[in-house]
Amino acid sequence: MLRIYVSSVIEAGADAVWQRVRDFNGLPQWHPGIADSRIENGEPPDKVGCVRNFHTRDGGRIRERLLALSDFDYSCTYAILESPMGVENYTATLKLTPVTDGGRTFAEWSAEFDCEPRREQELSDLIGGQVFQGGFDALKKHFRGAR
Repeated sequence: MLRIYVSSVIEAGADAVWQRVRDFNGLPQWHPGIADSRIENGEPPDKVGCVRNFHTRDGGRIRERLLALSDFDYSCTYAILESPMGVENYTATLKLTPVTDGGRTFAEWSAEFDCEPRREQELSDLIGGQVFQGGFDALKKHFRGAR
């Protein structure tokens, strides 16, 4: 099982960052790699068990199920159901922690999954760099402009 962990500090309070990332259907509003998204069966985007169906900007289609969502812990956990990436048993968590010194946010995004051993480095770079760090970079840019 491959584990990926990426963390960052965002120059905004955890409440503000959480409001931006909380919506399980809201990836296109804050992540530069996501083209569109919809929640299947008309379910609310904060209902544990709902499935988001989205496209990446390069045309890939991914389906993910929301496994947990906590406004108290500023965290969400989800699993990939379908993806062109070649991953299995994929579970990821995005978690925010308030940094009381300066009103900032410590953001963590981690994932565990199985894949072919020859693809571990490629997928680690893609998920850790483009997906996780790419999302954090977009959030940092957004909140830098909001100050």
